[in-house]
Amino acid sequence: QVQLVESGGGLVQAGGSLRLSCAASGRTFSSYGMGWFRQSPGKEREFVAAISSIGLRTYYTDSVKGRFTISRDNAKNTVYLQMNSLKPEDTAVYYCAADSRPRDPGNAAAYDYWGQGTQVTVSS
Repeated sequence: QVQLVESGGGLVQAGGSLRLSCAASGRTFSSYGMGWFRQSPGKEREFVAAISSIGLRTYYTDSVKGRFTISRDNAKNTVYLQMNSLKPEDTAVYYCAADSRPRDPGNAAAYDYWGQGTQVTVSS
């Protein structure tokens, strides 16, 4: 069992930055692939970024490439999402998720555990 708690969301102006954190419980964090997803009102949850269990591989949706960076610190059981050059269309609730058998990092259905989400609002 893994419990995930996101933090770091908030209100920021367009062009600004935020860093989201996701703290995980459990002693097997380093065996999980981790992902960030987001959902805005009226839309389906969408993939944002993912990172392999020891951080060697990262994946991004096209709309955030060059602006967002996913990273992890397995000693701290934490995954991060650094978000720069934020745009109003990045406004959403951001969720982190853990995948015990990562094979399809962009597929929300593949993830076993989810956090409660943190709101990110980007004003124009």
